[in-house]
Amino acid sequence: MLKLKKKDTVIVIAGRDKGKKGEVKELMPAVSKVVVMGINIVSKHKKTTKEKPGGIHKMEAPMSISNVQLVCPKCGKPARVKISIVSGEKMRACKKCGEAIV
Repeated sequence: MLKLKKKDTVIVIAGRDKGKKGEVKELMPAVSKVVVMGINIVSKHKKTTKEKPGGIHKMEAPMSISNVQLVCPKCGKPARVKISIVSGEKMRACKKCGEAIV
């Protein structure tokens, strides 16, 4: 089970964008990668097509899941996530404050 979901707020803990916060845009569990809004911006050279003009476009590139950490909505700090079973359902919870993460 992945400990991250779409629209979670994460902080980058390694790489050139270390310390920046962003929202998870896309998850790629098969390759252990995540795309975060506004983080890991790269330039992509595109050819002109009938619909879109060509040029150099800026876009978010996937980065390793191990380089990001979930930010707890209650305490606002990066925290590890524990999976607990409450009334037969798996729930994510912050290891620092114990608050359930929805």
